[in-house]
Amino acid sequence: MDSKVKKELIKKHSPSSSLFKNSLLAFFFGGLICVIGELLLMLYSHLGCDEKTAGILVTVTLIFIAAILTALGIFDKIARHAGAGTLVPVTGFSNAVVSEAMDSKSEGYVLGVGAKIYTVAGPVILYGILSGFVYGVIYYIYTLVEGMKL
Repeated sequence: MDSKVKKELIKKHSPSSSLFKNSLLAFFFGGLICVIGELLLMLYSHLGCDEKTAGILVTVTLIFIAAILTALGIFDKIARHAGAGTLVPVTGFSNAVVSEAMDSKSEGYVLGVGAKIYTVAGPVILYGILSGFVYGVIYYIYTLVEGMKL
């Protein structure tokens, strides 16, 4: 079967979706997560945390909430409507890791959860570190070039 026929079959059997509607929902839910994050930041600041500590606590809290919602099966129902609005922020990363852990639980805690929990997170960590390294090299070269101009 050639690729043109495959594409036609996929298009025929795939549910149609509205790009505008999906974008609007992703924007709304992503924004809602940001609003919740901002409210948490204000709460932690009000409780006496400095800005850096409050920011870390917000991230940890959002990861924890997404993990609990994933474990309860609620996150997937929200993500079905919100799309990338829930998957792009740190909540999506939390969902990916917890989902993988839950799927691997039947294989045991060591060879299942322990070995497979980072199958999704591993590439994200790898490319995050790699992109940070590339950015650092570019920044270093930029500062050298700027230093030569003076």
